[in-house]
Amino acid sequence: MKHLLIALSLALASQFVAAQVEHKGTKKVCVDIKDKAGKAVVDTKSGKVKQNCREIKQHKKLEGTVVPGKK
Repeated sequence: MKHLLIALSLALASQFVAAQVEHKGTKKVCVDIKDKAGKAVVDTKSGKVKQNCREIKQHKKLEGTVVPGKK
């Protein structure tokens, strides 16, 4: 029974550690939230503009050769 509890706790702990690791190749992008009139929504408590933030993948640009034009 002890072994089962230890294995279960280690499995759960590993998920929390993996969630905190920042992945390379990602970028945090924040966009202001706007209402129907197109104005920025301001938070009443802090007085700052509300933002919608997401993590996006950032791909490497690959170098290539120039494509020849049509004749």
